[in-house]
Amino acid sequence: MPDPIQDMPVEEFRRTAHEIVDWIADYLQDIRQYPVLPDVEPGDLIDALPASGPERGEPMEIILKDFRTLVAPGITNWNHPRFLAWFANTGSAPGILGEMLAAALNVNGMLWKSSPAATELEQVTLGWLRQWLGLPEQFFGIIYDTASTSSLHALVAARELASPEARSQGTPQDLTLYVSEHAHNSIEKGALTIGIGQRNVRHVPADGEFRMQPEVLASMIEEDRRSGKRPFCVVATVGTTSIASIDPVPEIAGIAERYGLWLHVDAAYGGSAALLPEMRYVLAGCEHADSIVVNPHKWLLTPMDLSVFYTRRPEILRRAFALSAVYLDSADGPRALNYSEYGVQLGRRFRALKLWFVLRYFGREGLAAILRQHICLAENFAEMIRGDANFEIAAPVRFSLVCFRARRPDEFNRRLLERVNSSREVFLSGLVVNGRAVLRLAIGNIRTSREDIERVWTLLCQTARELDSEINQLDGTQPDISDSDRPDNRR
Repeated sequence: MPDPIQDMPVEEFRRTAHEIVDWIADYLQDIRQYPVLPDVEPGDLIDALPASGPERGEPMEIILKDFRTLVAPGITNWNHPRFLAWFANTGSAPGILGEMLAAALNVNGMLWKSSPAATELEQVTLGWLRQWLGLPEQFFGIIYDTASTSSLHALVAARELASPEARSQGTPQDLTLYVSEHAHNSIEKGALTIGIGQRNVRHVPADGEFRMQPEVLASMIEEDRRSGKRPFCVVATVGTTSIASIDPVPEIAGIAERYGLWLHVDAAYGGSAALLPEMRYVLAGCEHADSIVVNPHKWLLTPMDLSVFYTRRPEILRRAFALSAVYLDSADGPRALNYSEYGVQLGRRFRALKLWFVLRYFGREGLAAILRQHICLAENFAEMIRGDANFEIAAPVRFSLVCFRARRPDEFNRRLLERVNSSREVFLSGLVVNGRAVLRLAIGNIRTSREDIERVWTLLCQTARELDSEINQLDGTQPDISDSDRPDNRR
């Protein structure tokens, strides 16, 4: 037999690992020297790399060189303090170290026996987080990858409770799901995945504060029941993706109980704020929910990806997913938990390790202080907007998210967003609120400072003046972006 190919020699690994850690440390320390957005076009990296993989192995020096010169320059730097789009986040140093160790251990936490420490550390860590969030002890926790997956599992559990026959016969065509018009589209995707047709996904109108209207929800449920449908689940949101609105969970929970619906709460973003005693109210009513999702990879400094799913009905979740197989038989005693019985995945990464590192390194007080800082920075930015007649707040400021716009036509706001982002100094996202184009700034990175926010504001004001000057040169009028009565501002 030919000599087998060996793994990288230990000393080469040690040397390369030190080089990589040094690069990571420099990257985190000097992150502001990088642009937030890369200066690339679609297909650039594809064209720069060989179309076929190497026949023979290549030295790490060459691989790392290509990483530094080809891959890194094409990255949108989510870890940048002026990445303020979508829900900004942090891959913190303790979380990165936990991720490195998880990769080295390379365990599969599908069964207790397949990795006892991974299984039990997940139980302990999620118990700590549950306590910090103020959720009842009866809530069972499990880690999935993203909130989309967590919510999908909630829908399957809800279906199992309402229609146990679906496990063997498929999803009945009369099951009906209720979501706010501002719910994340992953809920509807999850419904499609489990066979709930779009016609059976009912979007409940929101009020002036962008919250689901409970009285309308109850009316829709009554109407659907009279028409022969089977309402089975309602999804409320704590911190919607667009504008961070908070649905009235206590009232929705009462309706869900009255009609026998599973209540799932999508608190992927906003739920983390409950670590603050003064913001524990954001999860009011969630103690009555059947399930809730919170994403530590959004606002709790944990590297992508890690989504925590809690349910007070774990027996229903297990009933929905558990399947027997000879190769999974394991008699390990009453305290042994097999997480693979509570979800789609059989193979499970050791995600709990990085969250455990983060919770231990920062502690509850440290994490709470960071969240308070982000909320304060968002309010400071909102005050800058309120103090300038050329801009306006477009939605209530909640958590660390600010939605705003220039007091100009939609096209002006779209161009403002595009021009600001093209500077590559900052990355904001946009959306439409009440039919108007809006800019959106979300703070979630541990390194984001007041100076960063002030730089964003300076760039916005400067760019707005430049755009207004260009427009006025074209139409021959004097620049004045505060004039809301100009003809091109009327809708």
